Amino acid sequence: MADPRFFDRAGPFPLGRVASAAGAVLADGAPTDRSIGDVAALDRADATCLTYFDSARLKPALARTQAGAVVVRDVHRALVPPGAVAVVATEPLRAFALAARLFYPEAGRGATSIDPNAHVHVEARLGDGVQIGAGVVIEAGAEIGDGTVIAANAVVGRRCIVGEDCAIGAGASLAYALVGARTIIHAGARVGQDGFGFALGVEHGKVPQLGRVLIGDDVEIGANSTIDRGALGDTVIGSGTKIDNLVQIAHNVVLGEHCVVVAQSGISGSTELGQHVVVAAQCGIIGHLLIGAGARLAARTAVTHDLAGNADYGGLPAVPVGEWRRQLVGIRRLGKTARTKE
Repeated sequence: MADPRFFDRAGPFPLGRVASAAGAVLADGAPTDRSIGDVAALDRADATCLTYFDSARLKPALARTQAGAVVVRDVHRALVPPGAVAVVATEPLRAFALAARLFYPEAGRGATSIDPNAHVHVEARLGDGVQIGAGVVIEAGAEIGDGTVIAANAVVGRRCIVGEDCAIGAGASLAYALVGARTIIHAGARVGQDGFGFALGVEHGKVPQLGRVLIGDDVEIGANSTIDRGALGDTVIGSGTKIDNLVQIAHNVVLGEHCVVVAQSGISGSTELGQHVVVAAQCGIIGHLLIGAGARLAARTAVTHDLAGNADYGGLPAVPVGEWRRQLVGIRRLGKTARTKE
């Protein structure tokens, strides 16, 4: 259960409304009027809570749970213990997340008012219900959409546009950026700074970075991640894409819709990723490559050439994941052989 010092909880709600918010259905004959007051993990839920189950290793925890309702797949309905109501969903975690938003609609939004210590330029435009924390700077010509929350000490640069219902974390900075609706930019993220562009020689001459950062709707950018603006074209982050903490996106990179880029990965300039590409932790991708839609990169993969979509890759350099696993087995065998000879 969430700590009420930090998170304001709505509700309670009848179970029927909770299921509807989750996009789920109740088992036949379930009490739609049962009062649900919170969401919680399997092992912390009580009779007033909704929880979820989506992993076979948690079967013992499911059997012991005291929850009033459990979101499960249809095939797991019979595992729900007596006294709890099965709430059936195709994707239990996604359904649980939707239900959690019903109880905690403001979770993750730190500012609660337009603080008198913020600096908002007279030529900036704020939508209805915008909330701004202490020390925030919003420069001339910037536009902030309805309902957006900007936490303490964040900076929204000159003529940037931030869409409605966004959340900008403490200390984040935006420049040369256009941001869609419902996007979350976490604390310390840097968006729109110069790309690493130089004409290399005896003296390395700086190449002006004249592009923008275009961020779609429903994007999430993790804490202390950096997204450079384009050199001549734009750096583009497609709608629905999720970027973890400590990720580097270089100038003119294009991420398709609903990509996932996990912590400490870096994508070099002008590389393009298709839709639904997954980049696991600590991957490195060199510049000017094409990664096909649906490709998935294992952790610490190094990509040095174009990759076809709808396939899994691993290794250094990246190869199909089956070949990478065979390489690892071969290396282990060589190591055993070497130790035997010693």
